[in-house]
Amino acid sequence: MSDLDQLTQSLARNLKRWRGERGFTLDVLAARAGVSRGMIIQIEQARTNPSVGTTVKLADALGVSITTLLDYEQGSPVRLVPESQAVRMWSTEAGSSTTLHVGTEARGPLELWTWRLMPGDSSTSDPHPEGTVELLHVTAGELTLVVDNTSYAVPAGGSASFEAHHPHAYRNDGSEPAEVTMAVSIPPVR
Repeated sequence: MSDLDQLTQSLARNLKRWRGERGFTLDVLAARAGVSRGMIIQIEQARTNPSVGTTVKLADALGVSITTLLDYEQGSPVRLVPESQAVRMWSTEAGSSTTLHVGTEARGPLELWTWRLMPGDSSTSDPHPEGTVELLHVTAGELTLVVDNTSYAVPAGGSASFEAHHPHAYRNDGSEPAEVTMAVSIPPVR
């Protein structure tokens, strides 16, 4: 089984499990996530690989991390994630990418990411649930962080935090690749 097939199967199994644990019908999850009922059915039947945006919306609606939706090995109190099992979630032909390294459900989902944005590339994010916080640290280049239509330049060595329930985006307006480490803290579903 290929990595993509394994990811598709894990997502199908975990989405159905978490939807059941939350007591959400297909219609309730569709309304909470802003994702069609038909798309959720296709994902739960492992017939499609949803976009990163759709996966994020579903995870947010369930109050779990993307890691939890994609994880196929759970149980130990310590979870080691070798580099080979980090999940590439987004990439462009120019060489930009995001990688989800590890996440946890302790006191609400918490995720650790790396981003690489090539010059001229950008990524827009839908607002996350109220209470979601993102922390980022730029390790190379310069990141332009846009929150509520206001741009903030974050140079190499700089860090930022923001409430991610606001519309936000990440851009590289510079001439060299921007590399960023990011943590995302999502409040638990009530």
